[in-house]
Amino acid sequence: MSGKHLIIRAPNWVGDLVMATPVLAAACESSEWVRVSIVLREHLRPLLADSPLADCLVTVTKRTEVEVLRGLEGDAILLLTNSIGAAWRAFRARVPVRAGAALGLRRWLLTHKLVPPTAGGRRVPIPTAHLHRDVAGLVGVQVPSLHPRLSIADETRERATRIAREAGLEEGQRYVVCAPGAAFGAAKLWPPKFFAVVLDELWERRGLRGLVTCGPGEEDLVRSVVRSARSEPVSLADSPRDLAMLAPLIADSELLVVGDSGPRWFAAAFDTPCVSIMGPNSPELTASSLEWCEIVRREDLECSPCLRRVCPLGHHECMQGLPPARVLEAATRLLDRRSGSEDEALAAASGSSSPR
Repeated sequence: MSGKHLIIRAPNWVGDLVMATPVLAAACESSEWVRVSIVLREHLRPLLADSPLADCLVTVTKRTEVEVLRGLEGDAILLLTNSIGAAWRAFRARVPVRAGAALGLRRWLLTHKLVPPTAGGRRVPIPTAHLHRDVAGLVGVQVPSLHPRLSIADETRERATRIAREAGLEEGQRYVVCAPGAAFGAAKLWPPKFFAVVLDELWERRGLRGLVTCGPGEEDLVRSVVRSARSEPVSLADSPRDLAMLAPLIADSELLVVGDSGPRWFAAAFDTPCVSIMGPNSPELTASSLEWCEIVRREDLECSPCLRRVCPLGHHECMQGLPPARVLEAATRLLDRRSGSEDEALAAASGSSSPR
């Protein structure tokens, strides 16, 4: 399929949007469409504002989305968000071709649909990035790589560096970013005292300073991590923060320690080593871009994954029972591996590497 104007309705979650960047880039680079518009929520715009995609961005709210879609007069819309609401608004906007994953009742609102595989009447979990790629094929967009793409302008990096310095990070100090929050819900939160233990150990063993950050409304989590730590990590709880600033902080760090949340995908975009602590979610849904990421989760619980925002059993054992030692072990493996890779690269560049 090809045409003049393709609208892409981008995902509403930070991590899903970063996972979708290979599709967004492939669509804008494709010869199948003369024009591409990327429709997304206003708070997500900073994430892509420094990228080559910036000129394609169109921001909406739920209230304005139908009107904006009508005004764009697109020939087709590619729905990378799986909500029935997004499909309904595209239908109301009378976009002629509506392509997306056929999930639940929204299948009746789509003209072109991809039916995810099922087994025993239940959907088989497949990685979200793979689903994005496969759905893009419905509108003729071929995605050659699933590696996330993010860009950082010099001005953004300078602003992030300045804010980190003002918060207490010393110039030239090697650091690890800690992001203890999770917008999905309480079930994805690892105890702040556990994050503190990991930061203390990384400081003592590796000399890595902790830099703790969060999303809006999660400032108390950051403060709790910092209070619990002996190593005096740097807190960004009271500093200006946005999604654009998070990119250089993670790109320039030695490691990211995070729950199962959006910052994990920033690390994937920049090949920054990352330990992701997972509880209620299915690891199959995010099983992509794992080259520099280790997933730490409990495999011995019958109730996990439950995919719930709040633990239905009240014990939250999938996170409360996950010890800091396991996260530290994963972090150590990644840091050792990165150090080994850098040593090999330096040896190769100097011509001193031994022939195999």
